[in-house]
Amino acid sequence: MTTPATNPAPVDVELIKLTKRYGDTLAVDRVDLKIPAGTYCCLLGPSGCGKTSILRMIAGHEAITDGDLLLGTRIVNNLPPSKRQTAMMFQHYALFPHLSCLDNVAFSLKMAGVAKAERHSRARDFLDLVHLADFAARRPSQLSGGQQQRVALARALITNPSVLLLDEPLSALDPFMRVAVRTELQRLQRELGITFIHVTHSQDEAMALADQVVVMDHGKIEQHGTARDVFNRPDTPFVARFIGGHNLLGGRITAQSDGWSIVTGPGDQRFALSLPDGRVGDDLTFTIRADQVGVAATSGREPVDAPGTCGLDATVTSVQYQGATVEVRLALPNDDVFLIAVPERRFFDSPLVPGNPVTATWAAADVHVLQARDQRPSSPPQATQQQEAS
Repeated sequence: MTTPATNPAPVDVELIKLTKRYGDTLAVDRVDLKIPAGTYCCLLGPSGCGKTSILRMIAGHEAITDGDLLLGTRIVNNLPPSKRQTAMMFQHYALFPHLSCLDNVAFSLKMAGVAKAERHSRARDFLDLVHLADFAARRPSQLSGGQQQRVALARALITNPSVLLLDEPLSALDPFMRVAVRTELQRLQRELGITFIHVTHSQDEAMALADQVVVMDHGKIEQHGTARDVFNRPDTPFVARFIGGHNLLGGRITAQSDGWSIVTGPGDQRFALSLPDGRVGDDLTFTIRADQVGVAATSGREPVDAPGTCGLDATVTSVQYQGATVEVRLALPNDDVFLIAVPERRFFDSPLVPGNPVTATWAAADVHVLQARDQRPSSPPQATQQQEAS
């Protein structure tokens, strides 16, 4: 399918020490971020982390307290929304209930003085782009939630933006429709080639859609990168917990031998890890993915002092069937919770019930050691020599 109009070239979006305060509340704290042109970027985090404030500053709906916002080579801090070549799709769509789908999509062109025949022709093209050409005469109340979402999307796209801003666009949809619509969003972004910036608190949504995932907490970026990098190599305990599917463990290096570090963990249980920079006495925090952990019934075991497989004694506290996998929650000797995702068939070959003593095992190579915040590499802010747009 060809696109219904020629869009402006996609542009980089760059935040330089971007700050937003609401009175005494610091919502966005000196954020540095560059979103390359044509990227599908998801700002991910819990409520109140600052992600929507960033989106609204990019749109021009919130004033910037400090720092700079660049679209392409232009500093746009003081430009009104209509001059930014951005369009925003709101969480609740904000369709006009008394207008048809066609007139909802064409509304911005009407406000710009475009003749009726031309704006309707262009609106039909964009309804076709979102597969709703046959619904042009219907009003929003005659559409499903997913169809309303697509009308709102067509209305945003008809302005031919360089950057499309999406504020939790799937949150009002049921789970089945959410998956269908996110597939449509991904298709449209690839066809149009413009920059999408999508705010969400859903880890699954961000993982499925984003070229660039930006995880936020308390107004700061905790980590950004590809979905695979963020999932497999979280930088901080917060990222590991928020992304999900990770077990966080703490331990101390108590001995070293032949390049391996013996780590004493929960309940003074020991296992060997390959830690080239580790030193005896170092305290560690590390993660192991739930799907990389095996589990076996046991009545106790000897400490693991050899490289290869790590293990911890634990007790099953709950079992939850989830279709392809069975989630098994364990209590460690220090009462921490340890999560295992067991493939369905493997679980029912040797089922477990709450109260069973077990050994959780994993490969030493699958351990990811978290860096302390002051050890993490920092990215210097980009130069800000560009001229502010008039």
